Amino acid sequence: MQSNNKLNTCIKMLDKTQKNVHLLPNLVSSETIKNAINSQSKYKNIQVVCKDNITTIVMKRPEKKNALSMEAYKEISDALEEAGKDDSVIAVLTGYGDYFSSGNDLNNALGRIKGNLEDMIKESTNVATFNTPFSKLGQHPEACSSYTFPRIMGLSKAIEVLLFNKTLTAREACNLGLVTEVFPDSTFQQEVWARLKSYATFPKNCLALSKQLVRSVDKEKLHAICKKEMELLAQRANSEDSLNALQQFFSRKSKM
Repeated sequence: MQSNNKLNTCIKMLDKTQKNVHLLPNLVSSETIKNAINSQSKYKNIQVVCKDNITTIVMKRPEKKNALSMEAYKEISDALEEAGKDDSVIAVLTGYGDYFSSGNDLNNALGRIKGNLEDMIKESTNVATFNTPFSKLGQHPEACSSYTFPRIMGLSKAIEVLLFNKTLTAREACNLGLVTEVFPDSTFQQEVWARLKSYATFPKNCLALSKQLVRSVDKEKLHAICKKEMELLAQRANSEDSLNALQQFFSRKSKM
């Protein structure tokens, strides 16, 4: 009880002195408050917590359903680089609140187009779903999904998801191999963190070398595919049909 009271007191003190710091009680203890404060001073869009050889990176833009701005991408990349250099055995990427991430912040691509981002990110907030609305937004597959999705779920299903914007439920995503397991919301935190803490006791170098071995076959190919995807996205970013698709998307959402 004494340690809990100290933690609660510390949290209250932090709330008064640093309004942007919100600690997650199930992720941190009093020993990690200092780490959380330091990460908050370095990052605007994420919070980084280090505990039990686990680096937890929390995407923290709840007002945008944790949409990823270009700045957020850079901060996540920097945090992962740091985690690779410290004593962390594994890194966990999660979202603050009841939403993991609504994906790209469309302000990354909107340019001069005016619209209401909130209209898009409110969609499907009550279901755990997976969606890649590239075509709907006049965009193209990215993050190597043009290669990895067909390999994971087969060509036909990948086309349905990447080209025709099919939304997958969590169970469908699991059945297709996009995620490994689905947990009930009521036991999610308990089950997942028990496993993560167990994984974090494994030898760090052993895990790293085994991971490299598994992924080395496709590494160069993935780099080449990612480069090709990004080149196409850059070429098409200001194309007439892409800009029209974004305008139509926001126009439909504003009428809902």
